Amino acid sequence: MKKVISTTKAPAAIGPYSQAIKVGNLVYTSGQIPIDPATGSFVEGGIKEQTRQSLTNVQAILQEAGLTMANVVKTTVFMADMADFADMNTVYAEFFSEPYPARSAVAVKTLPKGALVEIEVVANDVI
Repeated sequence: MKKVISTTKAPAAIGPYSQAIKVGNLVYTSGQIPIDPATGSFVEGGIKEQTRQSLTNVQAILQEAGLTMANVVKTTVFMADMADFADMNTVYAEFFSEPYPARSAVAVKTLPKGALVEIEVVANDVI
């Protein structure tokens, strides 16, 4: 059975999707862009600030599901420019510790609302 995970501590969905869905032991988040849920606007700054806000949004969704970043088993990072990889990676490392989740990082032509980064995760409630 699917369970919808939703919190006001992360941006509301801007389309016909859920912030996250829990199925069995797994939680799948939708991609999180760097919108500050308090203002509804992008955070100011570049890739580092946008990565931090995107991961903060992921963290809030996971907390609503009773999980932490330690429960994350897979991440996908979408970037508007692969030249931002090193700066994104520096901030990303602040949110995860060993054993690190598996990860894919890809450059895409454009992201919603012109974001520089979007991050989605899969988390397991058994660690």
